Amino acid sequence: MNFKDFGKYNQFKEQFAGMPPEMKEQMMKMAKEQVKARTRAFCNKWLSIPTLTLIAGALGAVVGVLMAVFGQVLLAVGNLRDSYPIYLIPGLALAGVAIVLAYKKWGKGTERGMGMIFAVGQGKESNIPLRMIPLAAVGTWLTHLFGGSAGREGVAVQIGATLGHNISKKLPFDNAGHIMLVAGMAAGFSGLFQVPMAATAFALEVLIVGHLDLMALLPAAVAAFAACKVSSLCGLEKFRIDLGDVSNLFIHDGAIDMNFVVKLALLGVLFGVIGGGFAKLLSIAKEFFNKKFPDGVKRIAIMGVTLSAIFLLLWQGRYSGLGTNLIDMSFIGSDGLPTAVNSYDWVFKFALTILTLAIGFQGGEVTPLFSIGATLGATSAVMFGLPFPLAAAMGYAAVFGSATNTLWAPILIGCEVFGFDALPAFFVVCVIAYVCNGNQSIYNQKKLKLKF
Repeated sequence: MNFKDFGKYNQFKEQFAGMPPEMKEQMMKMAKEQVKARTRAFCNKWLSIPTLTLIAGALGAVVGVLMAVFGQVLLAVGNLRDSYPIYLIPGLALAGVAIVLAYKKWGKGTERGMGMIFAVGQGKESNIPLRMIPLAAVGTWLTHLFGGSAGREGVAVQIGATLGHNISKKLPFDNAGHIMLVAGMAAGFSGLFQVPMAATAFALEVLIVGHLDLMALLPAAVAAFAACKVSSLCGLEKFRIDLGDVSNLFIHDGAIDMNFVVKLALLGVLFGVIGGGFAKLLSIAKEFFNKKFPDGVKRIAIMGVTLSAIFLLLWQGRYSGLGTNLIDMSFIGSDGLPTAVNSYDWVFKFALTILTLAIGFQGGEVTPLFSIGATLGATSAVMFGLPFPLAAAMGYAAVFGSATNTLWAPILIGCEVFGFDALPAFFVVCVIAYVCNGNQSIYNQKKLKLKF
């Protein structure tokens, strides 16, 4: 400080000393607020992402443990149902009534499940109750134990998002709530399916159509990889099939085989229509049953009995549960043809999953979508002149992508499950499926409106 500055300081000090007490107090408050604002700006600029990334890693580890427990219990529940389908599937309606009553008594508002997660993620609401976690998990276990056709990612994403959002309430950073919610979504998806790259992409692109939430990129990626590693260490196994080297199909005589690309594109159109149709029909079915049976207990009781009868008549639960049995069958064959799946398997799985979820049972849609896509791809392979394992793998990824209105997540999930050698094929099929899905989604996505 030079003499000139020192003089100014003394002059200011004298002026401040001569102020009335009320004005002094007001000036002190303004000074404190200014210091707080500058400190907060500094923290948000330089400390928020590193701090949130570290917290996201811890969140991912916790979610990984929860996903291992949830996933292993779910598999045990499914195995029990498959062992005693005649005794358990008839109880589907009673399980449904128990789920609805539990939500009415303890989970007011949380019955919207993913709808609530998306509302908070898009800034329309501000709270996700912790009670959502046990209700979603137990409801999904009951749905699967008694034969409902549903998935599991809904619970995984809800658990991760709920924990992340509630942790963020203790943090002083701007956008901490949103970033930790996205990181939690990535952790839940990754911990369950053990596909961290796809889980990161899914969490970043699913909330808003056509927008990648890159602000949450690093925390989401760290949370996803942590959850994947921890769930694996806890004993949850990953589904994986190696397609081998398929690059020879894509490249012919040193150039891209356009005939093969056209076949993939046509397959993408089919998967896009089916995935988009699933999302649209699910929305229509939910609206129809809500109007037809306004009372949730009566709705799930009446339709639960109907569903039980259908599941039992159709080979005693072939289409119950996740549909992993159908996925496995889609890759079994001989002489270049699938021998374990039927051409109508995807139709029954498609319809029964919509009915199960539309009337109020808990779970998710993603694993049934994997099975719908895999069975459709395997049985359509001959028509398109493609190897059936490759077509099944394409359907596995692309129908999921078209139904969720996501692009990068299905491309990456295809690579992480079936091998990166098939990346060009997944890119072509998933891009075309995304374009052909009619902008439909099983989630309440926000549409980004651009002005030019």
